[in-house]
Amino acid sequence: MVRTVSMLPAATEIVGALGLMDHLVAVSHECDHPAEANHKPRVTFCEIYGKGLPSVDIDRWVSDRLRAGESLYTLDEPTLRALAPELILTQRLCDVCAPAYGSVEALARTLPTRPRVLNLEPASLGDILQNIRDVAAAMGDPGRADRVCGQLEDRVADVVRRVAGRPRPTVFVMEWAEPIFNAGHWTPGLVRLAGGVPVLAAEGEDSVRVAWEDLRAADPEVLVIACCGHGVERTRRDLPLLKALPGWDRVRAVRAGRVYVADGSAYFSRPGPRVVDTLEILATALHPEAYPDRGTVPV
Repeated sequence: MVRTVSMLPAATEIVGALGLMDHLVAVSHECDHPAEANHKPRVTFCEIYGKGLPSVDIDRWVSDRLRAGESLYTLDEPTLRALAPELILTQRLCDVCAPAYGSVEALARTLPTRPRVLNLEPASLGDILQNIRDVAAAMGDPGRADRVCGQLEDRVADVVRRVAGRPRPTVFVMEWAEPIFNAGHWTPGLVRLAGGVPVLAAEGEDSVRVAWEDLRAADPEVLVIACCGHGVERTRRDLPLLKALPGWDRVRAVRAGRVYVADGSAYFSRPGPRVVDTLEILATALHPEAYPDRGTVPV
């Protein structure tokens, strides 16, 4: 048994998909899936987590802390020492999404067990599948990844088959509403696989701030609002801010009733096995005729 700690929700979901939750001795404060994660010790803390602050205030707090060189998260060092992990799963893709990689690595060097720190840093769907293989190997059971990845790849192929030959609408996926950020990294690639054309976002690139004027000029045919770390109901609280923007009603997606609210926390912002659910959500929104038994949630 490789005693493992997960510092991010996507890694916890990978462990769950691999059937190795019994090897997971602790998780982050945000890990909530699979259900077993909610019964594990929490070894990270964020002072604004769960406080329901307005999006603009969250963005300001995060920006101020990062500019000052301060971490957004606190690590529970005594609990980590007591648990004696042999493997820590984390990432250095984004300091907003998990404890800074340098902090985790520095702490790991002081632990008696000298745990390996595995960096998961995906920029594409292919990278996420490789992360699954890497975690399985690091936890001592590489063969488990073959089944998991094979099933996910079959679902991806089904999406590609369903949308083949259909018109490809332009799509903007919004990762934050105030200020507006695009959804970068793996999301533009998912849009392409789902039968759309991503606008104002390049495959594999970071998520960045997008001026409203630029988004209005791009005039996407489909708009998906999937705020990072927010579920559907929390994201809906930001809709009045967007609807008040000048020219909102003239954007093609709005005029056509093709604005969708999705769960960013569970799907779009979480690069684990449920990224294929994200792909299917996108494909359903872009090509509902290809998924007659599924529904979408327009604004």
